[in-house]
Amino acid sequence: MRAFLRGLQRPARGRCRRVLRDRVGRGMKRTGPSQRQLRVAEEIRHVLAGIFSRGGFRDPALAGAQVTVTEVRMSPDLRHATVFFSRLGRSDAAALLPALEHAHAYLRAQIAQALRLRFAPDLHFAPDTSLDYAMAIDSLLRSPAVARDLDRH
Repeated sequence: MRAFLRGLQRPARGRCRRVLRDRVGRGMKRTGPSQRQLRVAEEIRHVLAGIFSRGGFRDPALAGAQVTVTEVRMSPDLRHATVFFSRLGRSDAAALLPALEHAHAYLRAQIAQALRLRFAPDLHFAPDTSLDYAMAIDSLLRSPAVARDLDRH
């Protein structure tokens, strides 16, 4: 009788037992950022693009640099933003990293002033390597060996 009653008992309630479930009852994993994360990231990208286009930095490394903000990724709690940037005309975007880290407080204050968020996100900068990767793939596809293989098939 006790074994029968154990089968009727509810499972323990708590965070460890909660899983998102679909209609069939299988567990689902959340993939990708939420709509709010995407929207806030895009707004931050617009604000930073405006700041970099106006210039006006005291740091000589940033004063003449043409910086492009390619992507911003937000953490789920909207307190951290990873800013991916590239430098126009030159491939040494990593050389700007110390200057951007130094201007971190100024950029964060400008974002806080432009956006009405509860917390101004903490900015983390990373050079965007996707353009370099795309150019490397393009050069591989244009190589004579690949062209020869494509002509065979």
